[in-house]
Amino acid sequence: MRAFVLTEPHDVALREWPEPTAFAGHVLVAPILVGVCGTDLELIDGTIDQDYVRYPLVLGHEWVGRLVGDVEVVGPAGTPVVVEGVIPCGTCDQCARGATNLCATYDEIGFTRAGALADLISVPLALVHVLANEVAIDDAVLVEPMAVVWRALTRIAMRPGLSVAILGDGTIALLAAYLVRLFLPARVAVFGRRPEQHELALLAGAQEFSVSAPTDSYDLVIEASGSIEAVASALHSSARGAMVILLGLPPHGSHVELAPDDLVNNDIIIQGSFSYTSEAFREVVRRVNARELRPSFLITHRYDLGKATDAIASLRAIAPGEPRGKVTISVASL
Repeated sequence: MRAFVLTEPHDVALREWPEPTAFAGHVLVAPILVGVCGTDLELIDGTIDQDYVRYPLVLGHEWVGRLVGDVEVVGPAGTPVVVEGVIPCGTCDQCARGATNLCATYDEIGFTRAGALADLISVPLALVHVLANEVAIDDAVLVEPMAVVWRALTRIAMRPGLSVAILGDGTIALLAAYLVRLFLPARVAVFGRRPEQHELALLAGAQEFSVSAPTDSYDLVIEASGSIEAVASALHSSARGAMVILLGLPPHGSHVELAPDDLVNNDIIIQGSFSYTSEAFREVVRRVNARELRPSFLITHRYDLGKATDAIASLRAIAPGEPRGKVTISVASL
C-alpha cells in the first residue's frame, strides 16, 4: 500500500509499505482525511524527545476514516470513525485513575506505531469512536487536536467571566480560542506572529488579535506556540491568582527563567498539559456528534496523499499574506 513514511529524521517520502493486519483486538480502518501539524515537523526534524518516537514511522496522528469490513460492536463496513491515538495499557496506576495520557507504557499512533497517512491502518478496537452520519469529515479530522485542548481546559477550575490571553496563532491556539468560549469568558485575546491570522482568530471566537506581546494581565494565559519566548511572556502577563496553561511543546532541553517568589506572592497556577485522556477524547466526540463543535472553518490547505511532501512544505513555510489554519491530506475519496 501507499504510506508517507519517516524512515529516520529528515528522510520522509511516500513509499510502498506492507499492509497491516487486524490482529487480536484490532480492526482495519481506511483513512479518509489526515491533519498535519507542528509536531509532525518535530518528528521529521528529529527534535522531539526520542523517548516518544520509533523510527521508521508512518506519520499521521490527527485523522478520520471508515471501517474496513463489518465490525459487530462498532458498525458495518464504511462506518465513519475517529480513533484515540494514545493507546493505554489499561492496567497501570495511571490508567486506573483515568490518566491514560500518562500510561506507564507510552504508545501512540503516529509516534511509536504506524499512523494514518496510509491506505490502511490497524487500530485497537477499544479506541474506535463512531461518528454520527451528519458529522462533516472536515469537522471530524480536528477531534484529536480539540481533545488536546479540551483536556487542558478541563483540568483547572474554569469559571465564567475570565479574561483570557492565548499566545500563538497556529491550530492549537485557534482551537483554544474556539473551545474556551464554551466557558463564557469576558475577554479572549490572541497574540500571534502573523497579521494574516487575524480573521481566523476572530472566526475562532477571539475578540482581539495582535502581533505584539501582551501588555495587560489576564486571568487565564494559554501558551500554544511552543516558543520559549512565549512561555516567558505567558508568565509575565498573568494576573494575581491567574492560571497559566502550557500547551506548546518547546524544543527538548530548552529552559526558561522563573521567579519562584513572584509565583508564590501572586498565587499563580502553572499547568503543563500532555496530550489527552480517553475521557477528554470521548467528550469531544460527543460534542462533535451533537454538532456543538464545528471547527472545519480552520482548514485552509488541502492536499492529496500523492502531494504529502508539498503539504509538509506548506506547513513549514507559510506564504506571505496567506492565512494558515489546519493543513490536511486526503488519503481516500469521501
